[in-house]
Amino acid sequence: MMDYGVKGESIICFAGEDWWYHHPHSKNHILRRLARENKVLFVNSLTLGLPSFSNPDFFLKIRRKLKSYARWLRRVPEGLYVMTPIILPFFGSPMVRAINLFLLSLQMRLALLLAGMSQPIVWVAVPSAADVAERLNAKLLLYQVSDKYDANEDSALPREVIRSLDSRLKSAADVVMYSGRKLFEESDLPHRYFLEQAVDFDHFAIEAPATAEDIADVPHPVLGYFGAMDYVMDVALIEEVARRRPDWHWALIGLKSNLVQINAPNVHFLGSKPYATLPGYVRHVDVFVLPWRKDNAFVSYGSAIKVREYLATGKPVVIAPLYEYQKTAGLRFYHTPEEFIAAVEDALNHDGPADRELRQSVVRECTWDARARELGRLIAARLAGGHIPQPTDLREAYE
Repeated sequence: MMDYGVKGESIICFAGEDWWYHHPHSKNHILRRLARENKVLFVNSLTLGLPSFSNPDFFLKIRRKLKSYARWLRRVPEGLYVMTPIILPFFGSPMVRAINLFLLSLQMRLALLLAGMSQPIVWVAVPSAADVAERLNAKLLLYQVSDKYDANEDSALPREVIRSLDSRLKSAADVVMYSGRKLFEESDLPHRYFLEQAVDFDHFAIEAPATAEDIADVPHPVLGYFGAMDYVMDVALIEEVARRRPDWHWALIGLKSNLVQINAPNVHFLGSKPYATLPGYVRHVDVFVLPWRKDNAFVSYGSAIKVREYLATGKPVVIAPLYEYQKTAGLRFYHTPEEFIAAVEDALNHDGPADRELRQSVVRECTWDARARELGRLIAARLAGGHIPQPTDLREAYE
């Protein structure tokens, strides 16, 4: 069994996503590994509050959260507990936050009892967990900042409330872990740490034996995208490129927001797919794309894991100029529809085996096993009272 550096601990993670409705994210990948020798409770997102009532996804999000509430606490096959605490999905009012704190405290005590957990290490990845995290008497408090939370357009929560919760957690945490390079570089906290994203390399690098049925009939060349589709998507770009290059077909895989409405014969929305089946879709794609809005502050701080997954396939990748990946070899960037079209044309006509190997080499060693070991050793070092080591120190410890 692989040694991840921390054993026999109780770990609670207040995630920014739900276990049930997303492809595996950083917490999912890391915690399923740490759960092999530790007790783990994954708490589904407390949200940053619902979007405004006028948002087209308001009722979609209500329905999804109610389904998650019905599961409350479950032990999943990966060996950890997953919990969706029942709360009021509003955090702007001090009174409602007090009610939520009461509800959360009761449910957390019961969940810890049922899971046989005590003296937890608490990992917080969403600002709305600040109140309850401060009440858990954690032996170690980790705060992961994975996004610019106050730029999230999916929440009606006032920005000053988000900033206040974020500030409290940064002050209370033993370590503030940044997943995004831009977020980390802009921080001056003495107890910060850069926990870089990783990739499930073999899952995407090893070619599937067959093409998934519902993408097999999409004509080539195919521009592929997988992941959530909401306000971050550059709908105008997709529509413009689809109009100007009707022979290019877009295969868009993932949960689609009602904000994304595109009516073009060469744009195919294939819906959300189980993570295990993605290689069957990868097989049919010619160029992977990330058509995200460049004028959006939330996007500009993004460290999309899917870019690393695209790289692992070895296939050409054309993306918006995210700061996170501007120095990454093997990527093609664009700023305008004309540059997007030129980049895709170049990828279709001038990409070879050496380019494929370069892209895969960039992420081959950046696996979730490596990242889980790194975090485990960081936790062990802090529990022992040591300083916050640099990522290179932790990585060299097991190379």
